[in-house]
Amino acid sequence: MKKYAVIFSCALLAFVCVVAKENCAAAQGKTAGRTKKTPAAEAPLPQVDKEKIRAHVKYLSSDELEGRGTGQRGGDLAADYIGKQFASYGLKPAGDNGTFFQEVPMVGVKTLPETTFKFVEASGKSFEAKNLTDFVTNNENQAETADIDAPIVFVGYGIKAPEYDWDDYKTVDLHGKVAMLFVNEPSSDDPDFFKGKALTYYGRWTYKFEETARRGAVATLIIHRTDLASYGWDVVRNSWGTERSYLKKDATPKLQTASWIQLDVAKRVVGLVGLDLDKMFQRAQMKDFKPLQLPIRLKAHVASQLKPFVSRNVLAMLHGTDAVLGKEAVLYTAHYDHLGIDPNLPGDKIYNGANDNATGCGILLELARVWAAMPVAAPRSILSRPSLRKSRGCLGRSISENIRPCRPEKSWWI
Repeated sequence: MKKYAVIFSCALLAFVCVVAKENCAAAQGKTAGRTKKTPAAEAPLPQVDKEKIRAHVKYLSSDELEGRGTGQRGGDLAADYIGKQFASYGLKPAGDNGTFFQEVPMVGVKTLPETTFKFVEASGKSFEAKNLTDFVTNNENQAETADIDAPIVFVGYGIKAPEYDWDDYKTVDLHGKVAMLFVNEPSSDDPDFFKGKALTYYGRWTYKFEETARRGAVATLIIHRTDLASYGWDVVRNSWGTERSYLKKDATPKLQTASWIQLDVAKRVVGLVGLDLDKMFQRAQMKDFKPLQLPIRLKAHVASQLKPFVSRNVLAMLHGTDAVLGKEAVLYTAHYDHLGIDPNLPGDKIYNGANDNATGCGILLELARVWAAMPVAAPRSILSRPSLRKSRGCLGRSISENIRPCRPEKSWWI
């Protein structure tokens, strides 16, 4: 099975330092031969300091920041801290109105306990699933209530990838229906087929929800398997059982019910009509897989509490020296927000988020310091953006009108 890649900070830093040296070498004229070496160019390169990373992680994951909840006091403190660090390194603000911050209109959506799921087979057999125990769900459509009574279609992995000649949907029409599918993607050792053991975006749950919404589904049920997701149900429950933040609704299609269900629940659902989920999973590994509309309906009532708010990305830049290449940027980014505080937890109620993603932000800050201390600036611009996890693709007009990220393979999402 494919696994989510875990990039340890030391390996990431080693790679990024290589990129930094290559760009610095280009700036010194070693690769392009455009300039002579100068005393500044011959100065020693600044070194990454692991203790500085440690200090950033320690502060960002401290109880003082209350889990860095999106749109909450701790999240704002984290953004302020990161902006002040960038300023102290001498980076230029790249946000709104000459600041280090980009305002992001968002909506917090909290699924309420009165939310219910019932699975009903055509002859009348049914069972009710329990919120948080059997399923988790969120209304991406950002409405206070959603009532669904729709047939379920099993669509394998829910992937259409023309470059791999893969289409799980074939000719099925998902409009007004419920998509049920597995997380991850077809298993492979071939680097030319879904990048072998690496995980492409097709395998991520975000893609599954986006693609099924584009196809008109009203709800999507992602089947959780620990081996496929590389994390247990407790991670899903903790992440989806509290308030989730979304970019303020736009014209992009949204699901009324974006959900995960436990593996045993999925087995019970298909078992209502005598099907074997393990055999369905094996069929989903094949290119000739065909979607299966089940004689089963999901009857759901989703109640939500909505909280509109404005939060911030943090953006800083070092402008490149080359007249042409300086209009491109190498983008380094991590998300600084986390899950905040859950008052319902026993004992310690703070999700401190040292790994997710204070560590990424600590690395990002140290990279920014090192870049700023380079004796010769790079030809390309360097854009550093600790962001909200829900706004990673949103660079903002202040950036995109003037500069574009170069070569996505050298842009790191931590």
